[in-house]
Amino acid sequence: MKITIMTNQKAEQLEEQYRNFVELIKNNYPLEKMSLVIVPDIMGYGANLDEKIFNLDELYEGWRMQKEQSLGLDIQFKITPISRRISPGENVAIYVDEIKYTLTVEGVKHENELRLSIIFELIEERWMCIHFHGSYGLVVTNDAWALDVAKMKNEELQRLVDERTVQLQNSILELKSTQAQLIQSEKLASLGELTAGIAHEIQNPLNFVNNFAEVSAEMLEEMEGELGKGDIDEAKAISADLQQNLNKIKHHGQRASSIVKGMLEHSRASTGVKEPTNLNALADEYLRLAYHGLRAKDSSFNAALETYFDPNLPLVSVIPQDLGRVLLNLVNNAFYAVNEKAKQGLEAYSPTVTVSTKQLENAIEIRVQDNGKGIPESIRDKIFQPFFTTKPTGQGTGLGLSLAYDIVTKGHGGSLEVNSTEGLGTDFVIRLV
Repeated sequence: MKITIMTNQKAEQLEEQYRNFVELIKNNYPLEKMSLVIVPDIMGYGANLDEKIFNLDELYEGWRMQKEQSLGLDIQFKITPISRRISPGENVAIYVDEIKYTLTVEGVKHENELRLSIIFELIEERWMCIHFHGSYGLVVTNDAWALDVAKMKNEELQRLVDERTVQLQNSILELKSTQAQLIQSEKLASLGELTAGIAHEIQNPLNFVNNFAEVSAEMLEEMEGELGKGDIDEAKAISADLQQNLNKIKHHGQRASSIVKGMLEHSRASTGVKEPTNLNALADEYLRLAYHGLRAKDSSFNAALETYFDPNLPLVSVIPQDLGRVLLNLVNNAFYAVNEKAKQGLEAYSPTVTVSTKQLENAIEIRVQDNGKGIPESIRDKIFQPFFTTKPTGQGTGLGLSLAYDIVTKGHGGSLEVNSTEGLGTDFVIRLV
């Protein structure tokens, strides 16, 4: 029902008590007259965290604190009625309002919204408030107007803006450094077929970096505008998007940098000198080095290491650093394969990497085997191609096996082959003549 069906006197008194309650909120009604508007056993829930009222004395104390905190503040209220309901017996009324209030502090406006529900009951021919419930989205404690929260949000947002700005500037500097390195890629012209692939692989991350850097600069200007308007929520949303952009800039910048590093290694002519080398010791050294290096990055990683070294293997004339790089790459790939298979949670599966050496009639053989996921037959003939990788984006440049292949075949006149069964494992075979 609507209040207009009540007698004028009864409706007017209800409206007057409602206005008195609102004036209490706005600190314009004498607190000592609260008992004329609110029942002694009032039950209410305030907007502050865990603010529960069960009697008039508690409410008096709460509004007294609010009044003290309001001193010196410029507070403007805008109240919009949401609902007005009267019980069939015309003895209970429920008022629901949306209250927007603006606090201006040191020239900066802070806006908040409050949803207020009030229940009035006609007691001895006088409307009295028996229950109220106020709520808004901020979590505050002992701060009637959420001013401290607003200040802290502004300060935190400004800190984030400053921090993101520095990160963005550093990312741009890193990009410029990477671009300067890429100028040196002109020296790779003699590599022929690699040139097109190199340009393509570098252009992709650079396009991402340039695009995200440009968008981020625009977002910083937009964020400053929102802060100037006092729209903290919108500025915070922009800050979250900016953080994602910076992460993408960092990711693609690092990828471009890793490609540059791999290209330089791939194209650099070795100045190393071949020397008689104990391949058993070399293989064992790089197997342990790879294992402990991976364990340092991921302490949860475990795998069984098996070695079968030919005790009669003679010293072999190789470039130890280069061949060590090949072994490191092959072993790291083996660890990656068994680790990925272990994540499938297969019963009785034991990740195992095996390195072995053997003297053949006219060659020395080194094998790196794993019982991982294996390589699908459809891509097996591509794995030694530059920039081809089966790893997720960002976890491999696709130059490792290509570099290893060149070191073995061109640097040492040997061969590098792969045998693999999908689901069972992979076997890389190095043969040195």
